[in-house]
Order: sequence, then structure tokens, then C-alpha cells
Amino acid sequence: MALPLKLEKTHKTPGATLVGETLVLDLSGGLWLPEHRTLVVSDLHLEKGSAFAARSGQFLPPYDTRETLACLHEAVARLDPARVVCLGDSFHDAQGPSRLDVADRALIAALQEGRDWVWISGNHDRAVQDGIGGRFADTLALGALILRHEPASRPEPGEVAGHFHPVGKVAMRGRAVRRRCFVLDATRLVMPAFGSLTGGLNVRDKTFDDLFPGGFTAHLIGDGRVFAIARTMLTRD
Repeated sequence: MALPLKLEKTHKTPGATLVGETLVLDLSGGLWLPEHRTLVVSDLHLEKGSAFAARSGQFLPPYDTRETLACLHEAVARLDPARVVCLGDSFHDAQGPSRLDVADRALIAALQEGRDWVWISGNHDRAVQDGIGGRFADTLALGALILRHEPASRPEPGEVAGHFHPVGKVAMRGRAVRRRCFVLDATRLVMPAFGSLTGGLNVRDKTFDDLFPGGFTAHLIGDGRVFAIARTMLTRD
């Protein structure tokens, strides 16, 4: 399937199912669960730029948090979820909340208002447990789904996880497109990173072969829609 390099941006998104639950794979990189009125986002990595500056003196433009929160605000305003689940590594490190700009902290509070807001612990931010609103959990059961940060070593039916920042690459007519993607089979879903400064791991890496031994479909986020691409049509970096 050809993946257009440019399309008019819309928010028409494809539906999928996982263990009987309806999934809507949103162009924002979030997962909309309409039956639960829940928006799931993974790997925001807020304050990653400031973490690099603080630890190594490597200066990165300090706008990654603002850009990520702007995208999250758009999705929340459009979908009006009753619940938002941040699927781990929401902050790049445990000190991330303390480095938040006042305006960014206020935006997070505004997004949380009137909603059930759940921070799932990730490997980067497991120590974040207070001072940022919402509630904290290691996993969350939602209908037939189980939401966690890192995929379990053995597939658990209905698992929705993040952690690996999947990206898919398609080559066509001498050109290549590399995009964030959702990775899905009949048992589990691995989410793309939502953050603006996160990077990604190619889904042709052995990591995904181990996670999806029976194969998978990568749903690449295009400019105007999400494209379902078979594993065999994807290329390595």
C-alpha cells in the first residue's frame, strides 16, 4: 500500500478491535476507547529537554513539554474523554514535575479538571507519586483490557502497553516514509510515543518479533489518516 507523503489533515481514524473491545487509533498518536470514554496516551516524556540540560549541559530548545501538552490539549478538547490514562514515562525523570513551567503545570491541571486522570508508572518516572494531580497506578484494568507501561514477557490477552516508541518505515518509488505507529495483533497493542521529543524503534527490530511471534500489523500515522501496513511491507532502517 502506498503511503502518501502529504494529505489534508483530518481526524478520520480507523477502528480496530482487541479482545472484543473497540479501539480507535487517533491521528494524535492517542488511543480512543469509545465504550469507556477513555483516551490513552503513552510516553509523553515531559521535560526531557530540561533533563538533558540539567544532567549533561546539552542544551535543547525547552519547548518539548509545551508542544506535547498542546497536542494533548487538542485531543482532549476534541474527544472530551471522561478518563485520560497516561501509559507511563509521562515524565522523562522523577524530577520532571519540579521543573515544569508554571503555565505548563496550569495546563495539566486544566486538562485534569472534571476527569479521572490516571498516571501509569513507567521506567523513567516510577518515583513520581505526588504533586501533579490525578491518581497513580502500576496497571489499570478497563473492561477486557489491561493497561500498563511495559509489555509483559508473556502475552496477556487485552494488553495495551507502550515503552518501545514504535515507528514503521515504508519505501516506495525510491522514497521512504518513517512514521510513528501502533502495533497490533489479536492479543496486544503497543502504542506509539506521544511526546514530541522521543525518537523511535523500528518495528522490524527483533524486539517486536519477540513481542509478536505470530506477526503483526503496523498502523502508521500519516498526515491525514492512519494506514494499516503488513509487517512484510515494512523496511528496516
